[in-house]
Amino acid sequence: MSGGHDLGHVAGELHDAAKRYAGEYPIRVRGLKNVFGDHAVHEGLDLDVRRGEILGVVGGSGTGKSVLMRSIIGLQRPSAGEIELFGHPLGDALVDGDIDIRSRWGVLFQGGALFSTLTVAENVEVPLKEFYPEISDELRHEIARYKVLLSGLPAEATSKYPSELSGGMKKRAGLARALALDPELLFLDEPTAGLDPIGAAAFDALIDELQETLSLTVFLITHDLDTLYEICDRVAVIADKKVIAVGTIPELLALDHPWIQEYFNGPRGRAAKDSRKRFDAVRAARAAQDAVDKSAGGGA
Repeated sequence: MSGGHDLGHVAGELHDAAKRYAGEYPIRVRGLKNVFGDHAVHEGLDLDVRRGEILGVVGGSGTGKSVLMRSIIGLQRPSAGEIELFGHPLGDALVDGDIDIRSRWGVLFQGGALFSTLTVAENVEVPLKEFYPEISDELRHEIARYKVLLSGLPAEATSKYPSELSGGMKKRAGLARALALDPELLFLDEPTAGLDPIGAAAFDALIDELQETLSLTVFLITHDLDTLYEICDRVAVIADKKVIAVGTIPELLALDHPWIQEYFNGPRGRAAKDSRKRFDAVRAARAAQDAVDKSAGGGA
């Protein structure tokens, strides 16, 4: 009986440890292989994504950044390897009990991928209709309106069609749809591509704010060095058909891989780094001035 009790205790500890591990890493990829014809895009790719982080994913053209994302969300069947979402193998994870686990993530594809014949609000309502068909039309409309506002669009954008939106507005509308189900995971595929520097910076600031406010884990594919410096907690580098490094930018800069050095220490990389330094200096000066003003106000 004692042995049975001990085994039960050990099993319970293992179960608790597995739950904690799944909580710490909502995405785990092991030995991923994606092959198209005779061409292997990924071979032996491993990756852990930490809960609550903004993970930037970078790599040269053709390294399969979008293919990796599509594999994780179940749109691309890998040739080999294992993917775990929230502690469940991908094949088993699509349905977790009575709740479709796909409702726990949202995706912003390149260009927004909006339905052209639907208004912005109707686009946002699509996942609501799929996963919660029982809710009333009135509640669904109100949720869609709230998500549109949350994405930084004005209320009047709800009735507009994609053809009536600018490129930046389309991305925000796509973001509103990605947030429709209050996801835990947010996948963003080149969210600032095609935006001018001011629009890209505003979108970065929005993602940073939403991540903190909504406690999101963000998987962000980008080639934008400003985005990497401004909002990413860590960066995963894809090269040689796998993830060759994951870490903060200073940690990556300490590595001698030629692609990493060329990417982060090239002219654009140095410009982004200098911009970040200036931003941090301005923010520190403002914080110091705010502290002085607060102290003076308290003394009065």
